[in-house]
Parts: sequence; C-alpha cells; structure tokens
Amino acid sequence: MKPKPFKPQPLHDHSRYVREPETGLVWHRCFQRTLYADTDRSDVVYHANYLRYFEFGRASLMRDASYPYREIEESGYVYPIIELGITFSKPLRYDDPMFVYTRPAEIERVKLRFDYTITHAESGAIICRGFTRHCALNARRRPVAIDPKTVHLWKTFPE
Repeated sequence: MKPKPFKPQPLHDHSRYVREPETGLVWHRCFQRTLYADTDRSDVVYHANYLRYFEFGRASLMRDASYPYREIEESGYVYPIIELGITFSKPLRYDDPMFVYTRPAEIERVKLRFDYTITHAESGAIICRGFTRHCALNARRRPVAIDPKTVHLWKTFPE
C-alpha cells in the first residue's frame, strides 16, 4: 500500500524543525547518507540498520534540544527500548541521501515513545515509518518516573 505523501515545511525558517501540513505535527529533521556497510547482498539497506537511523534521529533531536543522552545518563537515567515497530515502503541503497524525521509522541509516568519517518532526501519518497517505546530506569535498572527535563521536552516540543 502506498503511504500518504509526507511533505513537511520548514518551521520558522529553521531547517532542523519542520511542520507536516496535512497533520500539523512538528518533526525534528536530520540528514544522513547510507554507508556501503549498511547494505546486504540484495544491494539494499539491511532492515535492522533502520533502527540505527532511528537512534541517530533520536540522539540528534535530544542534542538539538540541549539535552544529549550523555547528560541524561550522567543524571542517573537510562531509557532502553521496550517496544518498536516499523513499516517499510521503499528500500534505501548505498549512498542514498535520507532525512530522518523524529518527534516525541506519547509520554506516560515511566514510558515514552518517539515516532519516526525516513524519506529519500532527493525524491521525497517515504522509505519507512516507525516508533520506539522506552522505559525510564534509574542507575540500579529499576523503573522510575521519567526525569523532569525529558518531561519538559515533551511538553515544550514545538506544535
């Protein structure tokens, strides 16, 4: 099934944040090219590597929001993935340019979710859409309430 078009527009002349006109949602955008090492024998990006691209988008969003993962971990929190989903539409190949769009989605007391859309940077074709759900853990690896700075990010992410 062909996905609906995804044609976000820059938000306030800032290329890192874009708004999807159809839904009004704001996304963080970062750019990357596929590496030869990311491809498999069928000459397309191996499916598990899209999770690395999700991580790149998530880490870039957090860094651009002035709350990098290093700071999160130094404050005593970790956020392992407890659930994920991905729907593929088209493959990426070696050296293809891509945009990774990431946005904070749901937040609960101890869980949060990021949503992702990856597009071919030149054609605009949707490559895949997905999500990761995370659980807040303390340094002893026990579930805890999400840290205040992350809650603040979810509440203040541009709308």
